[in-house]
Amino acid sequence: MSFIAAALRTAVVPRGGAFKALRPHELAAPVIEALLREAGIGGARVDQIILSNALGGGGNPARVAALAAGLPHVSGLSIDAQCAGGLDAIALAAAMIDAGQARIVIAGGAESFSLRPLRAHTFADGREPEFYTRPPFSPFPEQDPDMADAADELARQYGITREEQDAYAVASHARALAARERLAGEIVPLAGVAQDMFTRALSPRLAARTPVVSGTVSVAATAVEADAAAFCLVASADVLREMPHLRGAEIVAHASAGGESTMPGIAPVRAVKRVLAGQGLRPGDLVAVELMEAYAAQAMACIRGAGLPADRINRGGGALARGHPIGASGAILACRLYHELGATGGTGMCAIAAAGGIGSALLLRA
Repeated sequence: MSFIAAALRTAVVPRGGAFKALRPHELAAPVIEALLREAGIGGARVDQIILSNALGGGGNPARVAALAAGLPHVSGLSIDAQCAGGLDAIALAAAMIDAGQARIVIAGGAESFSLRPLRAHTFADGREPEFYTRPPFSPFPEQDPDMADAADELARQYGITREEQDAYAVASHARALAARERLAGEIVPLAGVAQDMFTRALSPRLAARTPVVSGTVSVAATAVEADAAAFCLVASADVLREMPHLRGAEIVAHASAGGESTMPGIAPVRAVKRVLAGQGLRPGDLVAVELMEAYAAQAMACIRGAGLPADRINRGGGALARGHPIGASGAILACRLYHELGATGGTGMCAIAAAGGIGSALLLRA
């Protein structure tokens, strides 16, 4: 058995904001250090750091973060599963512990949208390099839509209007504002920032005035590009027995599922259903759900497709009210769920979609 024994994150800051000069390891290291202080665990006991990063220039940011956090004995393992990477990193940590390969793993993600490197294709015929914003997520160009266009198509298929999407975004901001005081306990202050910077009193009128991104999808109903880091301290059952001051949430199950690359936003439904069925649970058995809100249409379609209880989703607001630091977003969901379950107890779930048609879901029990 493996448990999340502590979970912390930075604030989420829109691209070009207060974190604009911080590289992924500079976002990650303060959170890792704070996790160890909060847990009362010496760094020498950490067996591995697993770090998700989607926009960096390669290398091994997990190793760089380990060095920056004063853990030179940790080799570091970096992964890229795009938006799902932060959640998958935690699942990998649990698998290592369950396999007896580790007792304490720090897992999560860090992303700097502000300092994403320039990327370019090179060619064998000697042509000038061709710069690109994002890599292909399918080998078939006709099956690799722009994410906003895919969200609009999802809205069309599920009959979700712009007004409904905007109303969902307004509600996300309202929940985040109402929860601001309790969210402070999970945020490590950094660069003078101790709260999510994008959250605001978004009104229906203001949302309706925002420009269209694609079809029915507005700017208000789209998560902004952002910088942040989030990590969980994942530990074995014997570590928790040795350290009873730690509050453990059991990592019950995880599923990563592939769906249609043309409809990436709905991919979590398959992962959610697989995780619930494997544990003999129904959506109504969940006391809290942290669901990614890259687009309001995507979140709403997943709620409907999986039959999730709407009143238990993103009680502290979602990514529409925070922002989307791609490689860290899944870990932020896990951090949020850990703290939500600390207040309520019970079984909860995180779920996230990723480009290319990937869905990831993680079940926790406190």
